[in-house]
Amino acid sequence: MTASGEPTPESNILGNFASVIGLLGAALFFTGWIYRWSYFSCFQLNVITLDLPVESFFIVPLQVFLGDGWTILKSAIALLLTSLAIYHTLWLVNSINKTVTTTINRTISRWLSYLYGTRFWWLYRILKSWQQFNLNRYNSIKLLRSLVDEIIIVGWVLLVLFWSAYHQGIADSRRDAGENSTLPAVALIAKQDNIALGRKLDDPTLRLAPKGFKAIGDAGLFADLSKIDYTDINNPKEPRVWRLLLERDTWIYLFPALTKEQQKDPKARPPVIAVQQSQSGDQLLIISTAPSQPAK
Repeated sequence: MTASGEPTPESNILGNFASVIGLLGAALFFTGWIYRWSYFSCFQLNVITLDLPVESFFIVPLQVFLGDGWTILKSAIALLLTSLAIYHTLWLVNSINKTVTTTINRTISRWLSYLYGTRFWWLYRILKSWQQFNLNRYNSIKLLRSLVDEIIIVGWVLLVLFWSAYHQGIADSRRDAGENSTLPAVALIAKQDNIALGRKLDDPTLRLAPKGFKAIGDAGLFADLSKIDYTDINNPKEPRVWRLLLERDTWIYLFPALTKEQQKDPKARPPVIAVQQSQSGDQLLIISTAPSQPAK
């Protein structure tokens, strides 16, 4: 600030920089939240209940805009189209405003010519005063017009960010749910009484039959999962690979990857099971980039 109270150029630069950083942070968080929401919704999980770290939402947009070459190209096209959409929308609003103003002024001028010299002089004076009134002299009107322009700009930006993050989240979840998943293959080893699903390690054809478990809801879902509760590497026609979706707050989220036939259905979604991590050391979680190979 100068002695007269006017802001210096340096303070204006810092203020503008801080505003840009704030807007950029809000845009990144919004994009990351929409991406996570669409991604986990494909696995029937609510992103709100997962309690993910806030800082991760600022990193996720890198996947949305810079994931690969095609994603970068789409981001550049989206940026160009967004700029054109903002420009043409502002131009359209300004054109409509000018057209309406011109039409109103012509109508008032026509009425003034009719009322001039008649007994309705009071109405003539009112219309004449209204026509000569200059809205541009008032800062509040200028602020309102600036606010409308900013709403248009922010609206277009949020719309593009929403659809970009939403569709990228859907695409990534469909990829990770299938055979070309980027998620790790997983093996969960636990004591028989601590897990309802699973098979005996010495004979994978024998399913565990833990005692003391009860069921609520659709028991058929459990029956279906018990048929594919391990990775069958000896069946190349219908491989069953379990993937690790997420580890969060002492919970492990696992799912069986979709087969090629299942992936042909755009509505197909893998079932997800949540297993609580053991605190007594009697549980083992093995994570690998790829499933094991059949013995020769």
